[in-house]
Amino acid sequence: MDRPLRFKQTYPVPEGFPELTPANGTSGAPSSLARLEIFAVKSSPPTPRGDIGNIRATTLNFRNIYEHGTLLAKYLETRKSIFIDQLKWQVGEADGMEFDQYDTPACRWVVLHEFGEVLGGVRLLPTTAKCGIYSYMLRDAQRGLLKGIPSDVLFIDAPVKHSVWEASRFFVAKDVASSRRLLVQQELFHQMATVAMDGGATSILGIVPSVWARWSRRLGVNASPVGAKFSIDGTVSQSVLFNIHK
Repeated sequence: MDRPLRFKQTYPVPEGFPELTPANGTSGAPSSLARLEIFAVKSSPPTPRGDIGNIRATTLNFRNIYEHGTLLAKYLETRKSIFIDQLKWQVGEADGMEFDQYDTPACRWVVLHEFGEVLGGVRLLPTTAKCGIYSYMLRDAQRGLLKGIPSDVLFIDAPVKHSVWEASRFFVAKDVASSRRLLVQQELFHQMATVAMDGGATSILGIVPSVWARWSRRLGVNASPVGAKFSIDGTVSQSVLFNIHK
């Protein structure tokens, strides 16, 4: 069986990724990440998605939430159950729902649901978004605006590009049976990538658990680490750039 390999190397920017600048301010060619010694994971072919049965995917935004009844409220309630009740994150909460300053008209909420129950979700935000002093999570952390996330969260200057979107609050509900979790993860990543590409993205930037290399192999995801590992609210995480370019 041909398994993905974990190796240390002088790492070039993969084909299809945007031009990125090291966070030390050094200008350079698109291969500027080649000077960084980081870990990478060689991607296997994309994993075929199985039969999702009655699972439905809905992309919510401020213009269409009225068309989907209480789905947005249920999605935010499920986020609370995951990030506040289970993971004990110190984030915003109101009326049993979790939210923060990035839940704005600029974002898209991708929700997987079945028979009225939320199975998983993710929030997408263009890296060009602005709301008051805030832009998107990783850039604001790098600018020192977010308590708890280190300002050196990225090896690169946080991009502000129409072709790069940020994914955050990626979750699979705790009630999803273990036998279905991989299927739900695969479908959620597929829907996330599709929505981002429809918005003009070729790459998705996000913070993921430090064990991302393990589950990325299962999902067949093409990704590269773009930050050092760090701990937040007891969870060890790392910034990763996903290549979703067709």
